[in-house]
Amino acid sequence: MAKDLEDGADHTSLIEEVLAAYPKKAQKRRAKHLSTAGPVEDGETEIVSKCDTVKSNVKSVPGVMTIRGCAYAGSKGVVWGPVKDMVHISHGPVGCGHYSWSQRRNYYTGTTGVDSFVTFQFTTDFQEKDIVFGGDKKLEKTIDEINELFPLSKAISVQSECPIGLIGDDIEAVAKKKKKDIGKTIVPVRCEGFRGVSQSLGHHIANDCIRDWVLDGEGSEYEATDYDVNIIGDYNIGGDAWSSRILLEEIGLNVVGSWSGDATLAEMENAPKAKLNLIHCYRSMNYICRHMEENHGVPWMEYNFFGPSQIAASLRAIAAKFDKTIQDKAEEVIAKYQPLVDEVLAKYKPRLEGKKVMLYVGGLRPRHVVTAYHDLGMEIAGTGYEFAHGDDYKRTGEYVKEGTLIYDDVTGYELEKFIEKIRPDLVGSGIKEKYPTQKMGIPFRQMHSWDYSGPYHGYDGFAIFARDMDLAINNPVWGLFDAPWKKSA
Repeated sequence: MAKDLEDGADHTSLIEEVLAAYPKKAQKRRAKHLSTAGPVEDGETEIVSKCDTVKSNVKSVPGVMTIRGCAYAGSKGVVWGPVKDMVHISHGPVGCGHYSWSQRRNYYTGTTGVDSFVTFQFTTDFQEKDIVFGGDKKLEKTIDEINELFPLSKAISVQSECPIGLIGDDIEAVAKKKKKDIGKTIVPVRCEGFRGVSQSLGHHIANDCIRDWVLDGEGSEYEATDYDVNIIGDYNIGGDAWSSRILLEEIGLNVVGSWSGDATLAEMENAPKAKLNLIHCYRSMNYICRHMEENHGVPWMEYNFFGPSQIAASLRAIAAKFDKTIQDKAEEVIAKYQPLVDEVLAKYKPRLEGKKVMLYVGGLRPRHVVTAYHDLGMEIAGTGYEFAHGDDYKRTGEYVKEGTLIYDDVTGYELEKFIEKIRPDLVGSGIKEKYPTQKMGIPFRQMHSWDYSGPYHGYDGFAIFARDMDLAINNPVWGLFDAPWKKSA
């Protein structure tokens, strides 16, 4: 057995120990998904990051418990669901729609049931006869009922569940027909859950549907300026997009639209009129940003509003795309919030400094949130993604220090063993990992939806983030029982 790992220990031996439990074939496959951060020679003379070599975006090993979601979850749960003035139909049996109902805390302004429908769940509720005879007519009837019950809804999306692709419902034909009938945009989304290897393909499909069915819309009239920007890939979990919008407007920019947290159809249609796209969650929305750059001439850039160091760096990088007026305002805003930052660090850094954290989340958080922990003096012992691509891991190498454990599509067994050996002071992951980790005696924060807290973006969000990490780690409850490895035989 490997000895318990201390700070700076080589995690390579830990990876080998964990893999030893698998059959040889599974060992060989999973070994490509596990690594440590740091430089490595590529066989010639060039030095590259080990993060660049992590295998990703391939099928999970059959029989091994993965924590991934499906393409439907990526489309309906992430990209389309937060668009507030549209109705989103879960086309298929009731289960998928019910499971995805209001899970992500996508905050919005508006009157629910009148001009906002994020917390509603609409389904065609497939039965056996619909599988046999098809659900096209049922879908048409559902669209008619929605249009009658909610006449102020601006559009409807059809989020396909697995049976739709299997039986061949022609949702595109239905969308075109009903658009003529009711005069509203109808978006058919081929996001059947079995497509691809994870929810990542659902993001891509959803982006393509925005491209094909929305961006040519009329939008709404607004007075264009030289400072128009879009917030892309912010789903307003706990109010994140509002925090980001406040900062961008404070430095003098005009936010045309926010995708897709608190978004409207008109904002999405107006997006190509902006001067710059600002993308927070690269993995889920880079596709539409690339399309708008290539076809509408709108450049894009990434930004990171987790933690004061990255907030300041991002504000300066964004301001550099504009004139001196914006650049000067950015410096004023950074200076304005520095007393708040100093106050937060003075209160929480002494309580959190040196604490070790392990992360395992989807989207951007396994790298973006790293710097917020660093700002508090905390250390990242391990980080990884549920559904990342190679370019995500390449970007991760810029945030983590050498020796950090890196894991892709980590299995329940692997994550538990890593936690057991590294013994972090905090784990940040999803709801499925929360309770097993807490039973191990390890503090936990749910980093998909901020554990019913938030926002975490922006300066105000950093204060909430620091408070929440302190509440988790320094809660006296952890002294009331021993972790399994501390109990005697």
